[in-house]
Amino acid sequence: MSGLNLDDFATLIERPDPAVRRDAEARRERLVPRPGALGRLDELAEWLAAAQGTVPVKPLEQVTALLFAGDHGVAELGVSAGPKGGALELVRAALDGRSTTAILARRTGARLRVVDMSVDCDPGELPEEVTRHRVRRGSGRIDVEDALTAEEAEAAFRTGMALADEEADSGTDLVVLGDLSVGGTTAAGALIGALCGTDASVVTGRGGAGIDDLAWMRKCAAIRDALRRARPVLGDQLQLLATTGGADIAAATGFLLQSAVRRMPVVLDGVVSAACALVAQRVAFRAPDWWLAGQSTGDPAQAKALDRMALNPLLDHGVTVGEGTGALLALPLVQAAAALAAELPERG
Repeated sequence: MSGLNLDDFATLIERPDPAVRRDAEARRERLVPRPGALGRLDELAEWLAAAQGTVPVKPLEQVTALLFAGDHGVAELGVSAGPKGGALELVRAALDGRSTTAILARRTGARLRVVDMSVDCDPGELPEEVTRHRVRRGSGRIDVEDALTAEEAEAAFRTGMALADEEADSGTDLVVLGDLSVGGTTAAGALIGALCGTDASVVTGRGGAGIDDLAWMRKCAAIRDALRRARPVLGDQLQLLATTGGADIAAATGFLLQSAVRRMPVVLDGVVSAACALVAQRVAFRAPDWWLAGQSTGDPAQAKALDRMALNPLLDHGVTVGEGTGALLALPLVQAAAALAAELPERG
């Protein structure tokens, strides 16, 4: 693919500042309550300080919940609880404030941003600010055809990069990353299976709304066929996203990498964002140091991806709804860690 060299990310992405992290750890030793009493909140605060490059850590005042939306052609096989082309209703619910994500975003003070990359509807059915980045109407059926053309994959990837720059330039402290998709967990399972070298059955979960055994078998077969198509292109991450991903997945991958370049931390949600992160890790091995895993969904592919990236989920409450919900549930913990580290007094 012309004009975009993914190798540059490995050079541009640096780890959060280790010297600042050591300073944050030293400061924590002097605070009330005693070190260790706040458990993982201390680790979160030190990670944030290193990401921000400052001690004490700054409270999180500007958070964006970013949802990439798209339909996946593989949904026509009956691999999802939602209907083929169902992303439109997910987007509408989020925009109308009726979704779990919208409600939690309001309660946590996060700005909700929905980006249509490949929703299967007429663009006029959604606001222009939502559809202006759209690459295509629906992604291809990955068991028998590519999800995207090479040009579409690059366009989606570049969109994600541009949005990361927009957020960083506007002063966003932290991004909660999710998806609004039907068929997305099938594509995610195929990507994770390909990158981890596993069989389809190992990475086939039951999706956000849960599917019965027959649908699971259809999903497993679709991932198996997608894996056959993905393995020959494992050396080219953009081609892998075109072959087995989707426009929403390619955009989120570009977003994650450029966010790491811009030193902007991100909280991952479920298996779809984990798949994007795993592709991004293959591009730049230091990139996962800028991400948190918000929660464990119980999806086997997510667990495999997070283990590969050494990311330990903050929560494990059995929440499978997706759409950024789990990551938003984890947000108050991250906000609390930052606030306590910034405001607790030192011991006398």
